Amino acid sequence: MRLAPVAGLVVAASLVAAPVAAGEWTPFGEDAGGVCADGSPAHFFERVADPEKVVLYFEGGGACWSESTCAFDGPDKTYTSSSDFSAESFSERGGLFDFENPQNPVADHSFVYVPYCTGDLHLGNTTQTYGDDLVVEHRGAANAEIALDHFVERFPGATELVVAGVSAGSVPTPLYAAVLADALPDARIVTLGDGSGSYPDEPVLNAFMGTLWGVTDSVPDWPETVGLTARDWSVPGLYVYAGQHAPDVTFGRFDFAYDEAQVFYGEVVGVAAEDLVQLMDANEAQIEAEGIPLASYTAPGSEHTLLWRDLVYELEVEGVRLIDWITDLVSGRTPADVHCLDCR
Repeated sequence: MRLAPVAGLVVAASLVAAPVAAGEWTPFGEDAGGVCADGSPAHFFERVADPEKVVLYFEGGGACWSESTCAFDGPDKTYTSSSDFSAESFSERGGLFDFENPQNPVADHSFVYVPYCTGDLHLGNTTQTYGDDLVVEHRGAANAEIALDHFVERFPGATELVVAGVSAGSVPTPLYAAVLADALPDARIVTLGDGSGSYPDEPVLNAFMGTLWGVTDSVPDWPETVGLTARDWSVPGLYVYAGQHAPDVTFGRFDFAYDEAQVFYGEVVGVAAEDLVQLMDANEAQIEAEGIPLASYTAPGSEHTLLWRDLVYELEVEGVRLIDWITDLVSGRTPADVHCLDCR
């Protein structure tokens, strides 16, 4: 499933893994050519359950854009540059990874899990030199392609798909949902992005980050993306272009109104913390003004992400439980927007 030419990487011709017992987390793709920021191999995981209902999940973990933020062992490092994620790591997860919880709407789903170690929101496709002996592989899109190829080959009969992610992993959910819509046109697809709703569409910032990470080398060859430049390829824009290309995909997002991580990254580019929830609302309005419906749930507070925590079962805003809202989304019933009134 080629998004764009991937320079310098070789993807295995076949990524279909051997059958495994239902519910067992199993690694795959160790030799498929995926790479982390520091040049170490990337790998992925799957949990096979119902082969017709599948979750594609993108891990979060920050971003980097300079010598100080990208240094593999520097004090200002803001991301994970290699992946030590293992099958045992899932035992530490709750939330949607608690497959014994009867409230979990994806408890019976198969999962494909994409760890994150490239500092580029799973969107990059370049090698960047930031300083003496600091060569960073921003290959998030190339790694995602390996996972997408595996997903389609492993679950060709999938009819219900959820593309989810937290933090950096929430950003590409609309893009990769639309890519899957091309590959599996008969499937019902929903997205659930947790923790990135405030990142704005600023052409100068888009161009800086996009060029740095080589994201335009991974833009799908769609009629809707012809002529796009790095200035156009924004976080809200991913929803717009994906929604124009795959109008049957249902898009959803969750955010804490004053998410501490989004406050941190916002302040890096000059966004004041008190403006955060207004940015979320403005981004949603921009997306929907382009004719792309976006179901949203905005909760009060400053926490950062919760899909992997048991808080997903406990949170209630304005009389609506988040897990009920997610269950409606996953089930194909587009839920009404939920927004805190007192968001502090």
